[in-house]
Amino acid sequence: MNGLVHPFTRALYEQDGRGNVRVTHTGRIGIFSPGGRWLSGELRECDPQLAGWVAGPQLGSGRLSPASDRSPGDPRRAEVSR
Repeated sequence: MNGLVHPFTRALYEQDGRGNVRVTHTGRIGIFSPGGRWLSGELRECDPQLAGWVAGPQLGSGRLSPASDRSPGDPRRAEVSR
């Protein structure tokens, strides 16, 4: 699985494939909702903000998406004057 390591605790946050977050820290594992609520496992605390970020949809950067994918009213679609 792909995930993120928490910058302070060094816990690994990963999507579990069911819309929740699996957190692994010092050999203990916990499953949390996207809001950081404990669901199961030995590990009972997590960073709710990082959990929400990891569990959320994996979107591409708007700056990298082609202009043709943007709606006509999107200001990022504006033509560059030469």
